[in-house]
Amino acid sequence: MQKPIEFYSEGTKLKGDLYLPDNLKPGEKRACVVLCHGYTGVRSLYLPDNARAFNKAGYVAMTFDYKGWGDSDGPRSRLAPWSRIADVQAALTFAGLQPEVDKDRLAIYGTSYGGATVVWTAAIDQRVKCVIGVVGVGHGRRWMRSVRHPDEFVDLLARSERDREKRALTGQSEMVERTEVLIPDRQSAELAAAARKNNPHAVNTIPLEFIDQTLDHHADWVVDKIAPRPLLLITTDDDRLVPPEESEELYRRAGEPKKLVVLKGYGHYEVYVPPAFDEVMHESLAWLRKYQPAL
Repeated sequence: MQKPIEFYSEGTKLKGDLYLPDNLKPGEKRACVVLCHGYTGVRSLYLPDNARAFNKAGYVAMTFDYKGWGDSDGPRSRLAPWSRIADVQAALTFAGLQPEVDKDRLAIYGTSYGGATVVWTAAIDQRVKCVIGVVGVGHGRRWMRSVRHPDEFVDLLARSERDREKRALTGQSEMVERTEVLIPDRQSAELAAAARKNNPHAVNTIPLEFIDQTLDHHADWVVDKIAPRPLLLITTDDDRLVPPEESEELYRRAGEPKKLVVLKGYGHYEVYVPPAFDEVMHESLAWLRKYQPAL
């Protein structure tokens, strides 16, 4: 069963959905997985499939939109990585208040840039008992540099500096096409375009502020703080948008227990559709069952 929810983060109203397993008994409490979307994602894009898969396995699942995204209130379409972490913490608090949820068994699942968000959240919030990151970003500057030619990266830095100065003087960031900051990969871009096409909340323009905020946000600085809580990282060997080195470096720096799964032959957006999606969920559920059983 899926039901709409509302809660607050830093005084801003966020919207989401709570997914309850069909076999939930009255008064029964289950482990809950809070799902976190990526760079320019919204909760209605990709994550409902994950939530239903977690439900089928017996877990309560929760999705939500960050401030300014989807149905949530707040300034529109800002990256605000530190504010996203606060949003996840608020989501954990709200999840723990639900009568169907055991507040001592909270897990978080993040995809793409959401992988960085869940790593940071788990590093600073001990309520998180299990962490799963899929095709995630470990180091914002390394990632943005790795998918550009050297001259493109120099131009990007110069453009970001000009926008930083503009923001200080005017309070406004230049709005640009999403693909100017998030470079599309030809390999799986068609899948992303098809998924976004029919989603009214999918954005096509974002502020250049995204550049500065990405360059300064590095999940691999804090990933070692998650241990001894379990961390699963899933990537693909042919991801050309967020290269597998991002997950590999997170794994190298993390403490035990940890696991790195490298799926073979898939690109970034292919993890959201079968057959890669099925492999992602198989690994995710195996990890949860081992360290965070639903019952």
